[in-house]
Amino acid sequence: MMVTKKMYPMTGAQAIAEAMRQINPDVVAAYPITPQTPIIENFAKFVADGRVDTEYIRVESEHSAMSATVGAAAAGGRAMTATASAGLALMWEIVYVAASMRLPIIMPIANRALSGPINIHCDHSDTMGTRDSGWIQIYSETAQEAYENMFLALKLAENKNVQLPAMVCLDGFITSHGVENVEIYDDKTMKDFAGEYKPIDPLLDVDNPITYGPLQLQDYYFETKRQQVDAMKNAKKVFLEAGKELSKITGNDYGYFEKYMMDDAEAVIVVMNSTAGNVKSVVDEMRKDGKKVGLLKLRLFRPFPYEEVAEALHKIPVVGVFDRAESFGACPPLYGEIRNALFDSEKKPKMQSFVFGLGGRDIFSHQIENVFETLLEGETSGETKYIGCRGC
Repeated sequence: MMVTKKMYPMTGAQAIAEAMRQINPDVVAAYPITPQTPIIENFAKFVADGRVDTEYIRVESEHSAMSATVGAAAAGGRAMTATASAGLALMWEIVYVAASMRLPIIMPIANRALSGPINIHCDHSDTMGTRDSGWIQIYSETAQEAYENMFLALKLAENKNVQLPAMVCLDGFITSHGVENVEIYDDKTMKDFAGEYKPIDPLLDVDNPITYGPLQLQDYYFETKRQQVDAMKNAKKVFLEAGKELSKITGNDYGYFEKYMMDDAEAVIVVMNSTAGNVKSVVDEMRKDGKKVGLLKLRLFRPFPYEEVAEALHKIPVVGVFDRAESFGACPPLYGEIRNALFDSEKKPKMQSFVFGLGGRDIFSHQIENVFETLLEGETSGETKYIGCRGC
């Protein structure tokens, strides 16, 4: 496929806004919150300049933003919003409503810590808090991935066998505000990829009247939830199909995860989002010294690819799992899922849980290298270790 593309220096927020411009949704309703604000700020300029046909709705809160987006999607529009941190928390009730109504809303999230104390910097406590809400979750290492993941999320969410909302996650400030070179593919190609939206059972189809959000008690509620389970199972398969279609344009791979230097690795770190880039750099340097280390970067967190993760990791001698969120009174979220994935494996690695970067605290190359060194020595424990935390 012949595709025209140009490279521009831009932030992750600008890259997301470019994807939204090319998709040209019918409705966007959003409220500003750091560090998501520049996503919608840039998109609002496209609206003001007439570069999209989108109806942009300025609302008084994130709860209203999701409510308006749900209404637009139920009416039959291709609808989007964006948020972060406390904004996502304020949407909480309607986040679940959107998934329960099976509305294919796309929502980029600039990951940010949740209060308290008040903090505006990156960790994953916001989206990890919604991991059981019924939304698809795709994580992005770079601005380039965030841009491409928007199209992947769209194809996945709108598939007739899925019909679920999707979050595209990128690290607040680190990716949302950091400038890097991003390849933007030509408008026609990406508009054609997005395609014309064909809603299923819209409210405005007056010839086929339906209702959204009815009261369901013991009679049907259980069955509705069970249908969401099946939709998530379908999403796992459709994710790969959509990735193959997008790969024809970009030439990039869209597996559930990326394996980096894992073929002969004796120690592997599992991580999501921007920190994967830091780990890759450390892997490259340690490989020069003959140390067999590698990375597994998870892209799809919901639905979680248990079987595939187990296949990728079960022969690795020792694995360290990096979480940028805590789960109080339980295993950190990503670590818990990796343990679940490996539970039935006859041969499984030794594992160590690590929590890092809460509230935006930096993680440095020497800290990642130290982790690899301890893993190579086989040092693991049942307790979570905290990287860069005073007194930990």
